[in-house]
Amino acid sequence: MRRSHVTTVSLLVALALAACTNAKDVLEPSAITPPAASTQPATQGSSAATVPAPAPSTAATATTTAGAPAAAPVTSAQAAAILSKTRLQIAPIVGASVETATPLTAELQTRARQRGITLAGSQDQTATHVLKGYFSAMTEGKDTTVIYVWDVYDLSGNRLHRINGQMKAPSTGSGAGADSWKSVSPATMQAIADQTIDQFAAFLSGKAS
Repeated sequence: MRRSHVTTVSLLVALALAACTNAKDVLEPSAITPPAASTQPATQGSSAATVPAPAPSTAATATTTAGAPAAAPVTSAQAAAILSKTRLQIAPIVGASVETATPLTAELQTRARQRGITLAGSQDQTATHVLKGYFSAMTEGKDTTVIYVWDVYDLSGNRLHRINGQMKAPSTGSGAGADSWKSVSPATMQAIADQTIDQFAAFLSGKAS
């Protein structure tokens, strides 16, 4: 009976030792960690590793800025060519008296010719621009202020530009209210005409640029 018990214990000890050996094999790092070579193909096949980094956004911005053409200023020769092709028609003046409108209209024509602008008659269908003026005058003390507005139209009646301003000058008479025009000198109206044509010419040159 005792021998049978010893034999049984020996067998249990042998089985325990065998189990410990197998457990050691299973818990070895090499048994649970795949070889480094086995993970390498997955890394090389990753799309993130093969796609190059995008170029900085500033490079695209610089290219766009450099590619935008700069507006070239109009030269004096180009401006003269534009003015020479212009045919200006001056409509009847609204608001000014006949005595003050006469020197105004005469100076408009003179200044236009000096700037190389051709004048067109009231019935001329070849006019490129029509100039319509609206005037009022106001006397305060010893000075009279002339307020003016010019509208520039094409031959179809579309308004293209507006010129406005005012000019104060010493009164030449005793006009007041509706008679303020009697206090406006021809020199004042001639100065307004010069400014008007100069601004009109500047508009044409600016439009072309």
